[in-house]
Amino acid sequence: MTKQKDETSAVEPTEVKPRSGKRRSHPIVYKRRILMLVEQCTEPGEIGRLLRREGLYSSHLTDWRRQQVQGVFDRAEPPVRGPKPRVLDDKDQRIKQLELDNALLVRKVHSEMLRAQKAEAQVAFQKKSCACAEPRSSN
Repeated sequence: MTKQKDETSAVEPTEVKPRSGKRRSHPIVYKRRILMLVEQCTEPGEIGRLLRREGLYSSHLTDWRRQQVQGVFDRAEPPVRGPKPRVLDDKDQRIKQLELDNALLVRKVHSEMLRAQKAEAQVAFQKKSCACAEPRSSN
């Protein structure tokens, strides 16, 4: 009961489509218009038809109503997402300045050490070259 090669090659793998599209964002004007249309709905099922027609979910309405109560729609521009920028006080600024000064001094010390090592190497080379240049006394 062995499978033949032609049987296994006849089965084609299913094609997996990559996720396409971008995350949708709706302008404030659109959100206001939809909320106004939802408020005008009086018949049962009207809100569902509206949501299907617009390609929206009920969670959109929940979020948009919350934003409307918070006053997001009244702002000229949408709120900034992400972490709030940290405000540096005098102590933080002083620490930052001292860290920069320390880094600069460490670089200077390192470069001076390299310079001293090069000078010592040159002196050692000169001593060896002088020792080699001196005539040897034959006894």
